[in-house]
Amino acid sequence: MSGRVGILTEFNYEDLELWYPYYRLREEGYDTFTIGPEKGKTYNSKHGYPCKAEEGIDNVNAEDLAGLIIPGGFAPDYWRRDKRFLDLVKAVYQSGKPIAAICHGAWMFCSAKILKDKKITCFVAIKDDVENAGALYEDSPVVVDGNMITSRLPKDLPDFCKAIISQLKKQL
Repeated sequence: MSGRVGILTEFNYEDLELWYPYYRLREEGYDTFTIGPEKGKTYNSKHGYPCKAEEGIDNVNAEDLAGLIIPGGFAPDYWRRDKRFLDLVKAVYQSGKPIAAICHGAWMFCSAKILKDKKITCFVAIKDDVENAGALYEDSPVVVDGNMITSRLPKDLPDFCKAIISQLKKQL
């Protein structure tokens, strides 16, 4: 395999939702790397696990990525307020490359205004948010609609990663 897959990081990210895809995609041969507000800065998860941003958001372009993963936790509430992150999400989506969000990560799709008539899932607490943004909510472990891949919770990570890998292989 080849291709770079970015995974967003920021304070209060959900541990498993970042690290499980990070290493699972590496096992498949993808060059996974973390993207934070500032390159080289360490961001602690909800549970205190550190993640150093391998790239800063200002140095990443959609055309350089094979795909993008948005973990949940409280971090999406920071990213959705930052135009740089929203622009990257929108650009990856519009490029047709795989873009995946789990749990509260779907907030990024709401704020990027790319959910109209899309079928997705997310953590149930933000179901109203995604529906109000125009999405069709489905309570399933993973939902794939075009290049958009979504899941609900850490227990859905095996299905989430399988769907991401399947979409990435279609890009070859």
